[in-house]
Amino acid sequence: MYKGIRETSEYLLSLHELTQELINRITLFVIPSFTTLYHARKIISDGSILLGAQNMHPMEYGQFTGEISPIMLSELGIDIIEIGHSERRQNFRETDEEENAKVLSALAHNFIALLCVGETLDQKNYGVADEAINIQIKKGLYGVNLNDINKVWIAYEPVWAIGINGTPPEPDYVSERHLTIKRTLQNLFQNTINIPVIFGGSVNQENACQLLSLDNVDGLFIGRSAWDSQQFVKIINNVLPVWEEKYE
Repeated sequence: MYKGIRETSEYLLSLHELTQELINRITLFVIPSFTTLYHARKIISDGSILLGAQNMHPMEYGQFTGEISPIMLSELGIDIIEIGHSERRQNFRETDEEENAKVLSALAHNFIALLCVGETLDQKNYGVADEAINIQIKKGLYGVNLNDINKVWIAYEPVWAIGINGTPPEPDYVSERHLTIKRTLQNLFQNTINIPVIFGGSVNQENACQLLSLDNVDGLFIGRSAWDSQQFVKIINNVLPVWEEKYE
């Protein structure tokens, strides 16, 4: 709940200009607040930067005052629906079943469904992080058709590592969790897919290259460190050689 229309517009105008020479080398996306989406779509109308919404009600129509439907987001030309961010799960008590309904609805309306998963600090301390993540993935992707899995992304965001008081996790810990996620996805879809698994958890200028170099980390989901467009582009330029060496 940061950046209104003016700030978002200024940010995207700058980001669009600064990344024109990079757009063929990366998949770049932003997920601003609902009130800015109409203006954001106009600024990045050429498709060089994918545009996401932070949440979505699964129903097309209905008596759900204050909610945003897939039809409304389709009218805006949205590309990605962020689903199950830890703040939605923790602060608004969203369940895995609710996230699953949103995933299925997003796919039915031809959005990219970005499902966020991650363990709490208690789950980490009790040694049940993998179990917690597996449940979120298995329930969140329940009923997803093989024909739609090319529109599924997973963001691993340990709850204790994001936000103002987040603590960056050790690279080995990230690598282990991403391996767990990859194995779970392969078991669910019979080794037939390559769903991108991106990492978000206090990613910054200092740790971005190391995180992206890890096995099974397919991209980065950057929050606070990307709020300034010039700072964000610095991170992108720093990680590009790492990324291209990893997949050359």
